[in-house]
Formats: sequence, structure tokens, C-alpha cells
Amino acid sequence: MYAAQATLDEDAWDDLLSFIEEQRVIPIVGPELLEVQTEQGPRLLYDWLADKLATKLNVDVQQLPQPYTLNDVVSWYMAARGRREEAYVRLRGILRDTPLAAPAALRQLADIRDFSVFVSTTCDPLLEQALAEVRGAAPEVLSYSPNKVVDLPLAQLPPGGALLYHLFGKVAASPSYVISDEDVLEYMCALQSEHLTPERLFHALETHHLLFIGSNFSNWLARLFLRMAKRRRLSDPRDVGEVLADDHSTEDERLMSFLQQVSVRTRVFSGASRFVDELHRRWRARHPETQPLGETRRVPPLAREMPDQAVFISYAREDLAAVQRLRDGLEAAGITTWFDQDRLEAGDDFDLKIRRNIQRCSFFLPVVSATTERRHEAYFRREWNYALDRTRNMADGALFILPVLVDGTDPSRALVPEAFRSLHCSRLEGGQVSPEFAARMAEMLQRGRAQP
Repeated sequence: MYAAQATLDEDAWDDLLSFIEEQRVIPIVGPELLEVQTEQGPRLLYDWLADKLATKLNVDVQQLPQPYTLNDVVSWYMAARGRREEAYVRLRGILRDTPLAAPAALRQLADIRDFSVFVSTTCDPLLEQALAEVRGAAPEVLSYSPNKVVDLPLAQLPPGGALLYHLFGKVAASPSYVISDEDVLEYMCALQSEHLTPERLFHALETHHLLFIGSNFSNWLARLFLRMAKRRRLSDPRDVGEVLADDHSTEDERLMSFLQQVSVRTRVFSGASRFVDELHRRWRARHPETQPLGETRRVPPLAREMPDQAVFISYAREDLAAVQRLRDGLEAAGITTWFDQDRLEAGDDFDLKIRRNIQRCSFFLPVVSATTERRHEAYFRREWNYALDRTRNMADGALFILPVLVDGTDPSRALVPEAFRSLHCSRLEGGQVSPEFAARMAEMLQRGRAQP
């Protein structure tokens, strides 16, 4: 049976590339693709993080199974009565303080422009970094947590755009992402819950061909994840299939036997990086007119500190995708923006920094939406009031607060401060910046109407 083969034949490659060109394929990226350059040479990111975190948490690695994993480090620390939150904060600090280059395999995946939606089962920012560097624009980034269900946006991606969904959470100072086997268990249970499932994402997984690349799932977890993604018995007839490309599945005789007998639409390829390299080579051969990988523009990461005279964007967290489009559209027009994408770093005086940035920004853009209508109490409302406080020192008629509507919310009935009602609201559906709005912003910045 072809499920036991360690490669794909020419017909299978041709079918896969055709499906990719029709944008009917979603890559699901795992940790086996995350080879990074460290002080000890090239290593897999999660192995390197296990060493670094063990040092930070004073874990006695001699008591751990060898070779030990990140889960081993976290589990030992928890058993020793360590604070659970501490592990996440320290891991976030390690990634924050160590600049890592995006692995070549991730850059090759990013270069396949027919991929528009990527799913990651890791918490790191390396795939986001690769997409920004290769495609010249930051992707929309969403992340799942059982405490905060974020789904795919309803609005279509702009041509050439990319969306990255962190299925097991994105690294943060809070314990809102997966770093241990216990975390995986909690997330898998939540993802199968009727009320905690990102429905649009799982509909996309169900109806698209899937590439599981570099997954480190064990035998039964691999079966469960595959069944969860397809939402039906794997032996049932279905129009879409999947490829498992990793470094271990072909060595698991029981898993291979299961796939042979039950999931005949599943193909297995031995070697995650080797699969990506071959896929990229074949896609590039069919698309020689696309800008070569080595000639793409590098985009700097979002500034943690707000640049002088930047435009401050205030928003509700659920509107992040629209805000990222808004940011990209303004930046493309040469307008420097800043918004608090990561809720700052652990230990920052959050409120003080926000107030200072509002005092320093050139314009203040409050994003108004159906989300802000639902949330009668939230931090963005405090930001709105800080902006109003600043206007008390401005001359009558000075332009500083420029409300933006990103959906069909009625501005005349919106739950906004009374002072907002006398201001012109620009409607930018889904955060898409119109040429008129970009020109207006550029003109106002040129005139310097809002002085710090």
C-alpha cells in the first residue's frame, strides 16, 4: 500500500502541486522544521529551549530522562512545587532575548505563494518571521487558547496575503500556550468541545488537503489529531487527503499499519525538511516567474518601543486581524504606526507605557467594531479616555482622534465616548486602507496638525 512508502511518486507530486495552485492545501507545521543556529551549532529549537529553560528554573537535568525534552523540564519543575506561570514567563524571556534566524525550511514554505493559510502547532514566532521576510509583509497572526477562542476571520485575505494560526497558542508571558504534555492534553480536549472549537478553522481543515510537516505527535495522538481535523471516520470515502512528512512516522510500524488499513487517503513521506525542500523545488520549477527567494525584502519586526510621532492604533483584541491589515495598509503608504500586539513584555509598567505613548503619538486611531460594542468594560476604553484627556490641551478644531470603523457598526449608535460622535468616522471594512484614507493621513502628518 502506498501509505507505507517513504516518498511520493510523480503522479502524487503532480496532484499535490495542482491542489496547491488551486489553494486547496493547508500546511500544518510542527517542531521538526525548527532547526536554528545556536552557540553549540544547529539544533532543533525545542531541544535548545529545554536546555535554556532547565538552567533558568534550576532544574537538575541529571534526574531527567536522557535525552530530556521541554516537557521533562516543565514536569520536573512542577513536581518540585515550582510556580506553573514561572515556566511560561521564563520561556518567553529566552525567546525574547535571543535573536534567532528563521530556518531555511520555513522560508521555503513561505516562498510557496499559493499557500495563504498556515497552521502551526508550535508557539514560537519563527514561521511568522519567515513569512514577513520572504513575502515582504507581516502575516495576520491568530492564536488559540481554551480561555480565548479565536477563529478565522470572515473577511478574505488580500491578494498574496498570508494568515498564520497558532493552534496550540503563541508564546506569551501568561500560560496561554503549550509547553508540556499536560498542556497538549488540555488543548486537545478543548478543541473537541462543542463550545470551544474554532468552527471556521476546522471547516477549512475538513475541506482542504492537509500537509502535516514536522509533527512530533506520538502514535495515538497522531491518529486523534488526524481524525479531529477530518471530522469523520478515516475509513469513510472522502475527497481530500493528507501527507504526513516527518522524521519518525515511517519507523512506527503500528501507525503505518493503521494508516494502510484505515486511512487510505493518507500518504507518508520520510523526512520533514527533505519534503519541504523537494516541494519547494518542484513548485519553483512550475513558477519560474515568481520573485526568487533570495531577492525578497526583509521586513523588520514590529517595534516594541513606539517610534516618535507614530500613529497609535487602539483596538479590542478580537479585532487583531483587521488591525494588522490597517497597520499594513498605512505602513505601505509610508505612515509609521504602533499598536500593542503582544500586550508588552512581562514586567513592563503596562499602563504607564500606554499613557506615555498616547502622549507622544501623532494621531490616535480608535478601532470601533461589533466587538467594542459587546465589550462594555475593557482596557481599550481606558485608552480612549487617555486620548480624550490629551485633547483638553489642544486648540479647538485640532485633529488628533480619528475613529475607524472596521465593520458595519452604526457610528451614530456606537458605544463610544460622547466626544467621538462629533468626529468623522472612516469606514475601512475589515481594516482595508483605502487610497483616500491613506492620502488623508499622509497629508495631515505632513501638516503636523497634532503636536506632541
